[in-house]
Amino acid sequence: MNRKVCISIFVITNKLILVLLIVLMNKEMVAAQNLNDHATGGAFYTGVYPNTFLNAGYSQKDIDAKVDAAYHDLFEGSNKVYFEVGDSMAYVSDIKNHDARTEGLSYGMMIAVQLNKKDVFDRIWRWSSKYLQHQDGPRAGYFAWSINPATMKKNSEGTASDGELYFITDLLFASNRWGNNTGIDYYAEARNILDEMWKKDGTKDSIFNIINTERKQIVFTPEKRNYFFTDPSYQLPAFFEVWALYAKDGHEQFYKDCADTARAFLHRACNAETGLNADLTDFNGKPLRLWMAPAFRYDSWRVPMNIAMDYTWFGKDKSWQQDYAKRFQTFLRSKGIDSFEDQFNIDGSQPDFILPAGGFKKLRHSLGLVATAASTEMINKNNFDFVHALWNAKLAPYSDGYFDPYYDGLLYLFSLMHLSGKYQLIQPQDH
Repeated sequence: MNRKVCISIFVITNKLILVLLIVLMNKEMVAAQNLNDHATGGAFYTGVYPNTFLNAGYSQKDIDAKVDAAYHDLFEGSNKVYFEVGDSMAYVSDIKNHDARTEGLSYGMMIAVQLNKKDVFDRIWRWSSKYLQHQDGPRAGYFAWSINPATMKKNSEGTASDGELYFITDLLFASNRWGNNTGIDYYAEARNILDEMWKKDGTKDSIFNIINTERKQIVFTPEKRNYFFTDPSYQLPAFFEVWALYAKDGHEQFYKDCADTARAFLHRACNAETGLNADLTDFNGKPLRLWMAPAFRYDSWRVPMNIAMDYTWFGKDKSWQQDYAKRFQTFLRSKGIDSFEDQFNIDGSQPDFILPAGGFKKLRHSLGLVATAASTEMINKNNFDFVHALWNAKLAPYSDGYFDPYYDGLLYLFSLMHLSGKYQLIQPQDH
């Protein structure tokens, strides 16, 4: 063979081998990086959900008893908010406001799927879909957000977007946990809401998607002008990650983008000093004044818990979330760990307008905020003083007689579940 030809073949062969080695090395480096990301990421990658109560010194026996007692109080006790109807249905009621709303119904379903209480889940879903879900027209697939369970008269035909957000996630989790062949096709029900959601573009009765598709953010309500602003407590990046994983409706990348957008939004919405956010904002996070002056109030209590959940499940925004938790905790400590009140301007001052609840117009040290504040110790593990405060708190009437087993109670149970590692991203299981 010609010497020059042999040399050329030798050189080409060596180059091919070198290229192959580089490709293999890059693949190994990428695999190693992915492994490292998973190891340092959230529980979705590691499978480990922190038991913060255990880390704070409580025994597993006492932790289990604490969660069981809270569940009993809300679903079975004398002050319960869960009521069965006939042989196959049930609802969760905001007792103080004499209604059942998609917020509480979807929370009840989340609690049920997390604690593996299938009958409770199925009962609430059947009642919700029968009495609140629109079956046709421009709102098809969506839910009326509030109904009087005594008269079965809807207080509104309109939709509160967080209800749908939770319902879809609840159903995807139920599909993963129990399968779809036990009486309810949970996946089909979730897809029905999603598929109907994607048909809505405002051309029919100004009913839109629950996500502003241009801004990739969940909206306050998918109706008229409410499509153009948001409630920060509806910004749940962890749930959008779940949709990207399990909805399988062709919008996976969009949902991932929504998760990232929600994280970026929270950076802007939470005050740089206090960590507080307004209850309603523009999509840029700026407080929005509509029917009342913007402030950190009841809806806002959920934001720290939502951030703690995203930190625990996915860990994609750890640095900012750790800084947020420090700021938020520092602010509340400055107001007294056992005495901080429940409504603030976002700079930490007292608001001029106090939003009433249950016939009371009063600032108080509310259990709901005590609970969600404690969840931030899943992020910033200091001396567990917020965790101890929650452990010692009681779901009971306040000194003036005000009692809210619904909102205070549900946030209390949610936080107990988070802090005990019992609130998890439910992945597909063998059925």
